Amino acid sequence: MSQIRKIILVAGARPNFMKVAPIWHELRKYPEYFRPLLIHTGQHYYYIMSKAFFEDLGITRPDIHLGVGSGTHATQTAKIMLKFEKVCLKEKPDLVMVVGDVNSTLACSVVAAKLLTPLAHVEAGLRSFDRSMPEEVNRIVTDSLSDFLFTTCEDANENLRREGVSEEKIFFVGNVMIDSLLKFRVKAETKGSIKMEEKSYAVLTLHRPSNVDSKEVFRNILEALTEVSNRIPILFPAHPRTQERITSFGYESFFSRFTKPNSNKSISLRNSIFILDPLPYLQFLNLMSNAKFVLTDSGGIQEETTILGIPCLTLRKNTERPITVTEGTNKVVGTDKEQIITESLNILSGGGKIGRIPKLWDGKAAERIVEILKENL
Repeated sequence: MSQIRKIILVAGARPNFMKVAPIWHELRKYPEYFRPLLIHTGQHYYYIMSKAFFEDLGITRPDIHLGVGSGTHATQTAKIMLKFEKVCLKEKPDLVMVVGDVNSTLACSVVAAKLLTPLAHVEAGLRSFDRSMPEEVNRIVTDSLSDFLFTTCEDANENLRREGVSEEKIFFVGNVMIDSLLKFRVKAETKGSIKMEEKSYAVLTLHRPSNVDSKEVFRNILEALTEVSNRIPILFPAHPRTQERITSFGYESFFSRFTKPNSNKSISLRNSIFILDPLPYLQFLNLMSNAKFVLTDSGGIQEETTILGIPCLTLRKNTERPITVTEGTNKVVGTDKEQIITESLNILSGGGKIGRIPKLWDGKAAERIVEILKENL
């Protein structure tokens, strides 16, 4: 009988939860091979952005919660490393698996490498080629340390080859984020706490420091969105940190506060930007699925809108997910006021991008990952 391998799965921030979930479920199908341990670093410490996401995705409470909370990049990374090292020394895992590109990804990767523990990176090889983004540094370092590099697209494979990663470490498996979306899309239809007429609104997400920490850049984006909201209501589930910036910059006047009515009837909103508290995964998925289009600075949402066939405008100068532009529904518009307005109005007049589903984005990425681990770990 084969030895049971102990695998630590690391989740730290909101997008990690949707990526870890399908792998956790798949590993649990093979108790004779694997014993998964779920670690929540607590990098996203806001309650609704952690506990509710695990509940939505059918994951039990994490086996270990590090509870690191907020801090500068160095402080947060150091806290995670200190606590995660103790976990690894006690548990002696056969593999550490990290996902995405957040500080938890980097910190746990360094710890695993220092302890000579095999390391797997899910979503390896993505590059924005912009090292002013902290996430880009996290991606590069994590990939350089990993033994299993699970990629979502051919672009990522090429990036890794150019960086000198040996071919036997690269595994093109597809996109685990899409595994979750396809699995829970129908369930999300019954979880929508906000009932809106389909295609009658746009959705906004905005959280990156380059956008919300600069008073001038943030105001420029909001002025553009105000113009757009004269044509269509914009619903904005805002990260707590983004809400703090809105208050500290005195930008409350740009927004209307969304109040959910008691009735279950569809809501008809006046044209404005409506700010909401963060939504659990299924509620947000339902809201996004019925939107006319999405404006975002998030990486994962660029992928989800591609699968949903919804036009997406990325409020950044670049993207580490170019496949969503070349094959999907995404268009990178930066933070230029006129370009945001022009592209939004183009969508409203019927000119939004129509994409296609990228190769292997079929809901089976986790299955491929686990098969590879069965053969190679």
